[in-house]
Amino acid sequence: MDIKEIQSLIKFVAKSGASEVKLEMEDIKITIRTGSNDSNTPETTIVQQIPVAQAPAAPMAQVPAAVPETAAPSSSDSNKEDDDSKYITIKSPIIGTFYRKPAPDKPPFVEVGSTIKQGDVLCVIEAMKLFNDIESEVSGKIVKILVDDSSPVEFDQPLFLVDPS
Repeated sequence: MDIKEIQSLIKFVAKSGASEVKLEMEDIKITIRTGSNDSNTPETTIVQQIPVAQAPAAPMAQVPAAVPETAAPSSSDSNKEDDDSKYITIKSPIIGTFYRKPAPDKPPFVEVGSTIKQGDVLCVIEAMKLFNDIESEVSGKIVKILVDDSSPVEFDQPLFLVDPS
């Protein structure tokens, strides 16, 4: 996570009205506190590097494997982007944890191939112990689910591809 991503996260938290947000990743821990009661209270951001001996080894092992995959089929990537351009991307409106099901023992809200209409619940995103239903703003058919269940998602991260036809 670079400084621009941290700055945009601070701006998002300030606009959202949340008083405190904690974000923990493999190698970094960020806590952002805003003065919600007093507009003169400055934002407090704490960025803490977590020293883990194994953390640098795992990303290095994953990065070389990912680079050849994306570099090799460059012509098919451009075709794939053209194919995806006819689809509508549904993005995450908030930061949190993505869940495909309303509860662990319930079926997923949608599957690939599901027909949806405007207002249908597609998933739930948990943010600060609150579960937020994410509703479709379009009608169509789910072509692809871009996020794994129980995965952290960022603001504006693509979640679903929908074919509006």
